[in-house]
Amino acid sequence: MSSPSADVESRVRLLRAAGTAPVALTRLLDRHDGDAASALAAGRGAWRDSGLPASAVDALTHPPDTARMDADLAWLSQPGRTLLFREDPGYPPRLRGLPDPPVALWVDGRAPALATPQLAIVGSRNPTRGGERTAREFAGHLAGVGLTITSGLALGIDAAAHDGALAAGGEAVAVLGCGCDVIYPRRHAALHARVVAGGAVVSEYPPGTPPLPAHFPARNRLLAGLSVGVLVVEAAARSGSLITARLAGEQGREVFAIPGSIHNPLARGCHRLIRDGARLVETADDVLGELAGVLGDWLRPRENVDPAGAERAGQPDRTHDPDYARVMEAIDFEPVSMDELHACTGLTPATLSSMLLILELEGAVEALPGGRYVRLPPASAPN
Repeated sequence: MSSPSADVESRVRLLRAAGTAPVALTRLLDRHDGDAASALAAGRGAWRDSGLPASAVDALTHPPDTARMDADLAWLSQPGRTLLFREDPGYPPRLRGLPDPPVALWVDGRAPALATPQLAIVGSRNPTRGGERTAREFAGHLAGVGLTITSGLALGIDAAAHDGALAAGGEAVAVLGCGCDVIYPRRHAALHARVVAGGAVVSEYPPGTPPLPAHFPARNRLLAGLSVGVLVVEAAARSGSLITARLAGEQGREVFAIPGSIHNPLARGCHRLIRDGARLVETADDVLGELAGVLGDWLRPRENVDPAGAERAGQPDRTHDPDYARVMEAIDFEPVSMDELHACTGLTPATLSSMLLILELEGAVEALPGGRYVRLPPASAPN
């Protein structure tokens, strides 16, 4: 066997040369008991026999790109960064059972988090405020009892799930469709750093790989594969979240969906999943009940704490104001227009606009496209 440093260099070189042929690379490594240096030294005949394409064979024949190799090795030399091959003890066991497991994973953060029971939470990149809150609260509750919350670090539901898990003191895993060192979207630089500190960022793509569209379907299979189940919170009828849910079902994972208003286009994907057999869930405990057999004794008791209490503290209680009470009685969980509110309450449009703005800022209602409003559920732990 090779020395650890030589093996890391050999692994990086193999991945860079044969990254477009993972099946052939896996076959080559299997023939050399997972020893990358031995596979690299095997020569052109062995590389061709394993099925590596001519481009990969030529790349392995010539000296490596020194600048790129140095950059990869420098990235791996930093604390918390790991390159896990399928043969490594730390490789996530759930991924080994996939028909197309990644040859290797680049990890930034706490690699052991990848072996913990994970629940993927996915959904719309443009959710309603209520959907965002639901994702954050479900993630916080489930992370609080010991599940690692996994998502894709995208805008919207993904970001809310990561934030909810970390805010509850739990672990989060972000699976990327680019290199671990690439911040995408760029506005998530701070969240990316929080996930690294409180869990792990993981990718099958080497450092510097841009977020190409073709990478995200492959990323979705890893989201599903790492997890014991997938929870979808708000998804359009055609979305990447539904692809993740389908892959989860094909992999034998549980699929959960939160229903919504029939007037909300972002609920249609969840309703479709439920029609197709996904578990309808209304509370985080619904999820835990379905996963009890898989999780066994892993979960810990949740402290009897309302994480939203601090958010509500200090906010005015408007229930005793008759005008606000009339407005809140007129706004249901189904969208209602300004004309309907005027007819129900008798208040002028100018007065209603001012009150609705205040209620929106306080998180009691949400403004929807088309001048409609909907009531938001009270902030509370979704148990």
